[in-house]
Amino acid sequence: MTPIKLFCLIAVLASAPTALAENAAPSPWEQPAAALAEQIAAILGPGQAHLTIRNLSKISTGEIPAIRRLLEQDLKARGVQASGAESANTIRVTLSENLRERLWVAEVVEGSETRVTMVHVDAGTRQQEAATNGLTLHSQILLSRKTPVLAALETADGFVVVEPEEIVILAPALDGWQEQNRVGVGQRKPLAQDPRAVIYPAPDGQGFEASVAGMTCSGAYRHAATPADRIVRCHESDDPWLLAQQQSAATGSATDESVRATPIRAFYNAARNYFTGVVTPSLGVDLPPFYSAVLLPRPDGAGLLIGGIDGKVQVVESGALKPIAGTRDWGSDFAALHSGCGGGTQIIASSSGEALTDSLRAYELPAQEAIPASAPLTMEGTVTALSAAPDGKSVLAIVRKQSSAGQADTYEVDRVTASCN
Repeated sequence: MTPIKLFCLIAVLASAPTALAENAAPSPWEQPAAALAEQIAAILGPGQAHLTIRNLSKISTGEIPAIRRLLEQDLKARGVQASGAESANTIRVTLSENLRERLWVAEVVEGSETRVTMVHVDAGTRQQEAATNGLTLHSQILLSRKTPVLAALETADGFVVVEPEEIVILAPALDGWQEQNRVGVGQRKPLAQDPRAVIYPAPDGQGFEASVAGMTCSGAYRHAATPADRIVRCHESDDPWLLAQQQSAATGSATDESVRATPIRAFYNAARNYFTGVVTPSLGVDLPPFYSAVLLPRPDGAGLLIGGIDGKVQVVESGALKPIAGTRDWGSDFAALHSGCGGGTQIIASSSGEALTDSLRAYELPAQEAIPASAPLTMEGTVTALSAAPDGKSVLAIVRKQSSAGQADTYEVDRVTASCN
């Protein structure tokens, strides 16, 4: 081979990888990564930032490093040096999706200020079946009553049920449930049209604490040998109601440690049937009146999710009140479920409106948008209350089933659980 031919062959071989790279199909993540980087840079400006990525989508784990490299390259090209090291600025990117679309959300944190931006991503083949969601909800009827049920607590030995004017302790029997004790609450204030109540296990695990219409009740139920051991005491009280309590590690709770350590109480307006917006301890921001509230894990600790009486759902975190998109179809009741699926914690929300046949659905809240994580679960009645079980791994739903004309409605207590798909 002559020197000239050898040189030409070497040149051709050297250029082959470049030609292959130029002809290779571009990554499907290049465009969304560039668009998100541009929006982040517009917020942050030149400088350094700590970058984290959380994947709540169907994107495989093996693709996340490539997405990270694209984001880092695009940010660097716009003057933002992103890294895994600690920095005064933080960029938290969440990759999420629902049945219709993929959504990449970036929370840009500068000091005490957090701003959010997002891009929509082509989801490719749309998901047509509920099985492609992150989890599936299941319901089991635990209890059926002919009297209204405001709240219920499942115990190792039965149930404690809060009715509008009485508290009932139930134990299992051969033919269903047997009343062990029934005590009048003794409230003097008139009840609202749709009264509410809350009930939680006592800190010692041997009893319960309940609040309803200007009254506070407590009692023992565990391993009670005689009716005298199941005494329930009620007294008038304007103290704030417990919204979420610290859970013992012995319960096997899957809750985030920051959530378990922060009990929150809120003042309740019994005449108007909602919480006033005043909570203790103070969260550093004025809250609007609300119907429901739950603690849930957030990137910077715990956040308080509230459903306002105006229908708006917002989250309190880092001393700021932030709106949550994607909640237009939510009713006034929701609860946190620590399923271990997806992001670990979901919000179970009832559907909006007063429907004869209601439904529940699970949602992920990666940033400031509620992303459906399950198909709707039909409840065969109207969901009037939702509350998390003490271990956080299931939710109790109070369901009112309308009876025929002239007959009293039936109230069910259903356990709602989730399985990962």
